[in-house]
Amino acid sequence: MSRLIVASIGPASSVQDGGRPGSQRYGLTPSGAMDRLALAAANCLVGNELFAAGIEIGPFGASFTARDGAVRVAISGAPRNADVAGRPVALESSVTLKDGETLTLGFARGGAFSYLAIEGAIKGEAVFGSLAVNARAGLGSPYPRPLQAGDEFSVDAASGAPERRIELPKAVSGPIRVVLGPQDDEFDDVNKALFLNSDWKISATSDRMGYRLEGPAIKHLHGHNIVSDGTVNGSIQVPGNGAPIVLMMDRGTSGGYPKIATVITSDLGRFAQTSAGTSFRFKAISMAEAQDEARKFAKLLQGLPDRVRSSDTVELNIEALQDANVAGHAVNAVDAATWHGHAEP
Repeated sequence: MSRLIVASIGPASSVQDGGRPGSQRYGLTPSGAMDRLALAAANCLVGNELFAAGIEIGPFGASFTARDGAVRVAISGAPRNADVAGRPVALESSVTLKDGETLTLGFARGGAFSYLAIEGAIKGEAVFGSLAVNARAGLGSPYPRPLQAGDEFSVDAASGAPERRIELPKAVSGPIRVVLGPQDDEFDDVNKALFLNSDWKISATSDRMGYRLEGPAIKHLHGHNIVSDGTVNGSIQVPGNGAPIVLMMDRGTSGGYPKIATVITSDLGRFAQTSAGTSFRFKAISMAEAQDEARKFAKLLQGLPDRVRSSDTVELNIEALQDANVAGHAVNAVDAATWHGHAEP
């Protein structure tokens, strides 16, 4: 066995897997990765099950050191600089850390969460069928709390398999799609239109339990209290102050505020990756459209192994070069516009 040591790590980082489906009947929140596609992609690169336990890394930087042998890992999710001993590492790819080498990850750019998958997956004692951490409840394994420097994982020694990359579809842009309800009748047409036609931002006070939205106040027709009923990932509650809260993976299993809409499954990871302070809008679609998008998302997940390629076929990526260039600027040798006219007279 080798070891992977957490040399440094920021807040909002923990062990996560596919969560605890079926546990909500017992009042137990499902937890799991905020961006399921990114976790699945990282796992796919090192030959794990798609939703095996990996390390969910928050927006701040982190570093990991291999000990007692080589460790093979893969990184996916929010864009950020990554290197091993000064050698740039591409995102959406695998890399083998030799004994004593450290993988260093910078701050997330244009996203919130990245996922580090370890070949052979993280090992621990399942809690209600999952290793996923819910820090508030003290659930999860091997560390039922946010990760911190000095934590270590006993992992399978690197197999020596060739390094790989994965070609994910181009990120979808545009409004976050929702299905109205189940209590949209607690809001009049004016306030539903205000919800759909306004610019929203995610508050810096948000966390894995819920994303608080900053924007106009949404008013209720009959008050903000309802008989508590079940929630799902992506439920959008509107409490008494009119500021919507989008319930995320560590949410409560029931809630007593009217839910004006629900983020569709295929957009929830994209929504989770929205940085605090970034403006966005919602768009209402029908239940039939949401179901069709869910089927497409499931098909994408199932087809991830077919998107894996050998790293030795990576094409030149100017954006990646710019990220890695210590001078802060990369040029295209065949495009004079990128390298003429920068010198001072």
